[in-house]
Amino acid sequence: MINADISVSDAWVKHPQGKLFTRTWTPAGELAGVPILLFHDSLGSVELWRGFPAALSAATRRKVMVYDRLGFGKSDVYAGAFPLEFIADEATTFVPALLEGLGLKRFIALGHSVGGGMIVNVAALYPGAVVALITEAAQAFPEDQTLKSITEAKEQFRDDAQVARLAKYHGDKARWVLNAWTDTWLHPGFATWSLEGVLPRVTCPTLVIHGEHDEYGSLRHPEMIGERSGGPAQVEIIAGAYHVPHREKPELIVQMVADFVRDME
Repeated sequence: MINADISVSDAWVKHPQGKLFTRTWTPAGELAGVPILLFHDSLGSVELWRGFPAALSAATRRKVMVYDRLGFGKSDVYAGAFPLEFIADEATTFVPALLEGLGLKRFIALGHSVGGGMIVNVAALYPGAVVALITEAAQAFPEDQTLKSITEAKEQFRDDAQVARLAKYHGDKARWVLNAWTDTWLHPGFATWSLEGVLPRVTCPTLVIHGEHDEYGSLRHPEMIGERSGGPAQVEIIAGAYHVPHREKPELIVQMVADFVRDME
């Protein structure tokens, strides 16, 4: 249930490759600071954030803005081949239109899973715009544990019923969403991908959140993000959590983010 003091509005952002669907949660009264922009995971969408954006908006007294990447959720179909460089490509190809369309000059970026890798690239590309960075369950490289879990997920999604569950959020694009995730990460050409060279260009404060038992990445990922970031970094390992801490321990994660951004304008 959305707090009565939080208003919700939807909008579309135009891009040469297709329209991007966005949703914004705005608390009533005076805002505490710059908006928080959320980047979803490999199977995610605006709707799959569920109650997290509203809770985050209420706790931080900030606008919380979310969008469906092209090909996902309510956004238009992704035409053509999905690039192996899709993580960096999101920052260079789509984020400029997104920031212009949403009127964002300065913001805090929060990314879940692969969205965390994307915001590292965004912060490196827009150091004057990104006030702070919050990664959650982000991967920093294609670890064996990550690829093993993705391979297992690919097998599970051979079941049409599993794909039908995705279709609730992605419609006819569900199979494409699944393939964009599994085929890209398991492609031999993706094996050399890493955030290692990008992280030193991230100079803003960074909060690195990672579940203790994350099945898609060991603690090597938050350690690398924390150690290699060019600015101050705070690493938080969430006891008992797996790959989606904001859903598994929502109150803890909301409070952790609210504390981190409290004095940021």
